[in-house]
Amino acid sequence: MVEIAKLLKIMDEKNASDLHLKAGSPPCFRVHGSLILDSSPSLSASDVEKMAKTLLNEEKFSKFRKAKEFDFAYSLSGIGRFRVNMSFQKGLIAMAIRRVVAGEYLDVEKLGLPPVIKKLADEPRGLVLVTGTAGSGKTTTLAAMINHINKAKRAHIVTIEDPIEVLHKDNLSFITQREIEIDTESYQEALKRVVRQDPDVILIGEMRDLETVRAAVSAAEIGHLVLSTLHTIDATETINRIIDFFPPYQQKQIRAMLAATLKGIVSLRLLPKVGGGRVPAVEAMVTTSTTKEYILNEAETSKIKEAIADGDYYGMMTFEQSLEKLYQEGKISLEDALNTAANPHDFKLMLRQKGLV
Repeated sequence: MVEIAKLLKIMDEKNASDLHLKAGSPPCFRVHGSLILDSSPSLSASDVEKMAKTLLNEEKFSKFRKAKEFDFAYSLSGIGRFRVNMSFQKGLIAMAIRRVVAGEYLDVEKLGLPPVIKKLADEPRGLVLVTGTAGSGKTTTLAAMINHINKAKRAHIVTIEDPIEVLHKDNLSFITQREIEIDTESYQEALKRVVRQDPDVILIGEMRDLETVRAAVSAAEIGHLVLSTLHTIDATETINRIIDFFPPYQQKQIRAMLAATLKGIVSLRLLPKVGGGRVPAVEAMVTTSTTKEYILNEAETSKIKEAIADGDYYGMMTFEQSLEKLYQEGKISLEDALNTAANPHDFKLMLRQKGLV
């Protein structure tokens, strides 16, 4: 029988970010962004089910069978911690397993993130959002921000997650990590009471619905630093997505609340790194008097990208500026830079004008 522990050890040896398991195929690893099928025989339905039962106790496995979907975290001694998504495909169990780095090893500089990340983490209050598609590094970036706060100040940090991915140890800060369905029923229930738990910093794993967004903005408004994520690709889309959570008659009010509380938006995309590994391209927006005006005025929200492009003094950068820097430093190839740029033709023209190609 194929053992899940052995596959996780192989995952560690390959430095793979993800492991995919399903009946009828060999284990599949994602290494530096590319999927690689293992050379071992294809897994049977029985193999995958036995591995699933190894990861879950009887009660949770029964719950998974009923719901058909299940997310949880799993730790393997000596190897690390993993986020597991268990589902069904073609009536059979499938799993997607992602490696999670321990909190104390997550450092802003070592991850290749810009200094503005630390600046936003140092804010005493307000709302900071980390956005991007699945697998773009949102969880890792948030964990690095928590790690920075933990080393820099004495604060009570409360995280609300589904599931808890990165485990943090107390350093200067006192960290309380709460997991949905284990420590609280839902994001909504946890957020109703979190302000009574004397937090300085609140991390919300994901802003999924109107009530979560409303609670996050309200907590930031009354003086807490709130960190969270959204599945959006840039700052402009993030602002519009938050506004769209609310009914039309409340949208003017939420624009005013956002303008008053939002400290910044960090959007991420991971690219293959020359020589191996991956490197983040980052769009960073810091709230200034100009971006506040653009948030308040619906007709001008589309100008946020222009403000970011001109905001180098504040640590802001567009994706194109980040791509240019990464390419100039030899960290990414021209092909990958062009494939990631919103307008490849204009981006290449800009590089040519600067003598970079």
